Amino acid sequence: MSDWALKRFWTEAKGVAVDGGFAVQLDGRSVKTPAKSALVVPTQALADAIAAEWDAQSEKVNPNTMPFTRSANAAIDKVATQHSEVADLLSEYGDSDLLCYRADTPVELVARQTAQWDPMLDWARTNLGVVLHPRVGIIHAPQDQGALDILRAKTHAFDAFELAAFHDLVSLSGSLILGFAATTNNFSAEQMWKISRLDDLWQEEQWGPDDEATALAEFKKSAFAHAKRFFDACQRA
Repeated sequence: MSDWALKRFWTEAKGVAVDGGFAVQLDGRSVKTPAKSALVVPTQALADAIAAEWDAQSEKVNPNTMPFTRSANAAIDKVATQHSEVADLLSEYGDSDLLCYRADTPVELVARQTAQWDPMLDWARTNLGVVLHPRVGIIHAPQDQGALDILRAKTHAFDAFELAAFHDLVSLSGSLILGFAATTNNFSAEQMWKISRLDDLWQEEQWGPDDEATALAEFKKSAFAHAKRFFDACQRA
């Protein structure tokens, strides 16, 4: 296996305004995506975050330390080219949202789900204009089509960069509603992540933590927090 890696050749990385947005330049040379498209992002804040990652590289470039760059590349090379398909995929979470599938026992878990998940469904009713109905058990029961249509329209309204972040917020949490809530300034990534893991945390309390599961959860938590930061950095003033 080759151990080839891009070596640092630049002195300065910075975000600069260009036609259509903001680019990242290395000593005046614009960075391109893996598909050779221009890496042009919607805000100065996002360009600065990407430039900081390039500036932090040492002799060899380590892509694992460049989450903003990776997310921007995904937005340009993947999401932008199949925006409708990605938006449709995420919209489907609304019909099987994590928050709507409840336990019937034990009473302590039922009470915890009610206390943490009902307020998020109430938030969706007030802020998204949709009513999703909880069900007991894991058997799928369709939600109202009108509510699903509203959620689909709101998902399709995101641009490619927002949708790239939204993809991770939804897929990692298992909830379209928590994904939408995380895109606002009303909730922190930490709050949304903890709510999404309610069932897992309950199991840990009953049986104790599993080292492998804990490590995976921490990895996903970090990815969720990054998705929130990436979404926020995409917002135009």
